[in-house]
Amino acid sequence: MELKAWEYEEMPEFDECVDGATWLNTTGEEQGVSYLPNVEYESVGGVSRVLQILIPNSRRHKAPKQGRAVSRAYPCVVYVQGFAWMTQDVYANLPCIARLAERGFVVAIVQYRESGVGVFPDPVRDTRNAIRFMRANAAAYAVDPTRVAVMGDSSGGHTAAYAGILHDDDTEFNLFIGVSAEVGCIVNYYGSTDFTFEDANPSTPSHNLPESPEGMIMGGINLREDRAARELLTVKCNIDKTTDVAPMLIVHGTKDRIVNTRCSVNLYERLRKTGHACQLYLLRGADHGGPEFWTDQVLDIVETFLRQHLG
Repeated sequence: MELKAWEYEEMPEFDECVDGATWLNTTGEEQGVSYLPNVEYESVGGVSRVLQILIPNSRRHKAPKQGRAVSRAYPCVVYVQGFAWMTQDVYANLPCIARLAERGFVVAIVQYRESGVGVFPDPVRDTRNAIRFMRANAAAYAVDPTRVAVMGDSSGGHTAAYAGILHDDDTEFNLFIGVSAEVGCIVNYYGSTDFTFEDANPSTPSHNLPESPEGMIMGGINLREDRAARELLTVKCNIDKTTDVAPMLIVHGTKDRIVNTRCSVNLYERLRKTGHACQLYLLRGADHGGPEFWTDQVLDIVETFLRQHLG
């Protein structure tokens, strides 16, 4: 065989008979994932924020790189990693989230301005700018800009839900003028979405106090005393029949020690009452996150929902 830089198409295939060997067929469509770390999507007030981008790839459809045209565009899921609105570990769920990318979705994990740096709704504004960034740079990341969803877990579920409600395209908070941040649907994993009842966070004695996660993201406000601020942060209180909110899939464990399951039930009931499309799945015995949320069964539900609403 000649030694040279072979193109795949011209590379001769090995076909000698090998005694005892087993031959397996491949199609070139077997799905893998490419990882692009720490891609800056915004810099606000000198504070840079980045994305972890996961792109499906296969032999036939390679991940984009400079000088190579994209042969397939995928739907995009902008994922908000939760951590009580504090400094996120955006790498924590990469192995699990990569399973969603393996199913044919570009996934961009958002780093937002955390409490102490930003106040609500800054995480939501950051997420919407991340959505715009992925649309504005669709060709660079193999994204179909007409098919974008937002997803998040815990405080990220709260942020994802609000990202589908806060419509700020025509404000000074839009860093990509003319680019929409609207989404086709929302996936909310055990979101901390309700602060209107006493045991909304069962393991947090300081719930709703200034030093609590929810108090801190509101700028150190005592939410027990400030009803208006408490309701502003609560997703269900900002949804009525006229609210423009994308279809929402909610998944929550029934033994969640961090965010009361009732938070998701309350939001689901509010969405239904006001005529908005929603689905609720309750995982028996599941705690606040964990492998139960990334089984094939649950991912099948998530994928079906995404494809139903993204096309």
